[in-house]
Amino acid sequence: MAAVRIANCAGWLWDRFSGLRDALAGPVDVVTGDYLAEPTLRQLALERRKDPALGYARSFLAQFTDAVDLLVERDARLVVDAGGLNPAGLAEECRRVLAEKGHTLVVAHVEGDDVLGRLDEFGSLPHLDDGRPLADWGHDAGTANAYLGGWGITAALEAGADVVITGRVTDASLTTGVAAWWHGWGPEDWDALAGAVAAAHVIECGPQATGGNFSGFTEVPRVDDLGYPIAEIAADGTAVITKHDVAGGTVTPDTVTAQLLYEIQGPIYLNPDVTVDLADVTVTQEGPDRVVLAGVRGTPPSPTTKLAITAPGGFESSVSFYATGLDLEAKAALLRTHVDRITADLDLSLLRVDRIGTPVEDPRDQWEAAQQILVTAQAQDRSQVGAERFIAPLTGLFLPGYPGLYVNPLRVANPVVEYWPTLVPTEALHHEVVLADGSRIPVKDTPVRAEFRGQPPSVPALSGEFTTTRRAPLGLVAHGRCGDKGGNSNVGFWPRGTSDAAWAWLRAAISTDWVAEVYPGVEIERHEFPGLRAVHLVIHGILGKGASSNGRPDIAGKAVAEFLRARYVDIPEELLS
Repeated sequence: MAAVRIANCAGWLWDRFSGLRDALAGPVDVVTGDYLAEPTLRQLALERRKDPALGYARSFLAQFTDAVDLLVERDARLVVDAGGLNPAGLAEECRRVLAEKGHTLVVAHVEGDDVLGRLDEFGSLPHLDDGRPLADWGHDAGTANAYLGGWGITAALEAGADVVITGRVTDASLTTGVAAWWHGWGPEDWDALAGAVAAAHVIECGPQATGGNFSGFTEVPRVDDLGYPIAEIAADGTAVITKHDVAGGTVTPDTVTAQLLYEIQGPIYLNPDVTVDLADVTVTQEGPDRVVLAGVRGTPPSPTTKLAITAPGGFESSVSFYATGLDLEAKAALLRTHVDRITADLDLSLLRVDRIGTPVEDPRDQWEAAQQILVTAQAQDRSQVGAERFIAPLTGLFLPGYPGLYVNPLRVANPVVEYWPTLVPTEALHHEVVLADGSRIPVKDTPVRAEFRGQPPSVPALSGEFTTTRRAPLGLVAHGRCGDKGGNSNVGFWPRGTSDAAWAWLRAAISTDWVAEVYPGVEIERHEFPGLRAVHLVIHGILGKGASSNGRPDIAGKAVAEFLRARYVDIPEELLS
């Protein structure tokens, strides 16, 4: 059986409009699209509250309308999680578009992830990070969606679907469901399924695999016009990551390594269909823009899957102040005094004052002399962070404020969605495929499961003796990539270059103590990926309640790796040269 050629067309809700058309720029068998980053749940929940007919990715529907003629011309299948909170509604909209354009593609959707009406069946539903029971949350759940595996997608394709719309499945399920259908895998083909999960993890965020969000972006060709990645998955689960020849960007071991290290919590990567062991994964350049992904192993999945619960969490407003030039500490202190006075009588659930940036010495223009001071507040009652009681008093500080104060309201009483991650038994989910005529196909999930025993023990950094060193930014000799998992941030580092000396030094330099210098008092896990020559860290709790409600300027911790790469370390001269 030939490898299945799977292109990705989206990595989040508002990925570029031309994504589907771009993914079809050359021959492919199937196009997948991932629209459901965790903060996306917030957006879809808010839209559905305003209109119960919504709750799906309207951005996808626009892409589908634009590119469906090309999809038919390419004779390709399409599998997306754009159904969000309303996959049935999006499936009907796709059928409407097809009818209007005169096409006869078969559309099916997958259900079973929505368990909002069943929460009482699942017990205490402890928080995935801190173990608190859901009863202690203090919010009324508005959505509750479990992460389904890929077998519903497989069943829909086997039933003749050309377009499959899902709700909340794991990001990798879009690809594993396709690969299992194409190759006829069974639910106990662990290694093959694990290889497909790894390939899926590389392509699921679209152009991040071809040079986007990549610490080596200055060396990426056509970095302003990145293409979307393709996974060619063989019958044994090994894969080649590539892209269309006409697309910009590049596919190299570094771009693939970056994505493998993105949003994982260690060498063991959990999926409802298989537990994936990435400890010995390797990436090898086979040719221009062709990287072989191998060495992935699989074992039976856990009996549980992740459940994401969201709830209306009040409202958030933020005001951006700017301080310029000298006496920045005194200016920030005076502003904080005013903020505390203005908010003293408000009933706030969160108040943050974040100073962003450091002015340069002897600035050449006004903007080089400026620092942003971002004031963010959340409250259950809209009036507490509204224009009258919060925004107006803060923006009115021109006269009593520090010299040079100017201000810009950024958000005014925007709705906040609280997030609660937990686990539910996979066998308790009503996983079904729904065909156009309303008939339903129950999905047979994996019969063999094994309790997850946790990640391997955290490993310490190796000691090393390096004679001649110079203090310089870590990023001069190391790439980095970070991601968010609820309130935790994961960060991976690997050498720029392939020398043994660079890997030996990196293993000694990246320690938990080094990271704890800037993130004191938090738990930090450390693992190594010898096949990738990478050090991987999980920094617990630095993203607060998670991206949907933490109020941080960098809500998803997208810049944590770049911050750490900017820190100075003692680097051997031979690596710098």
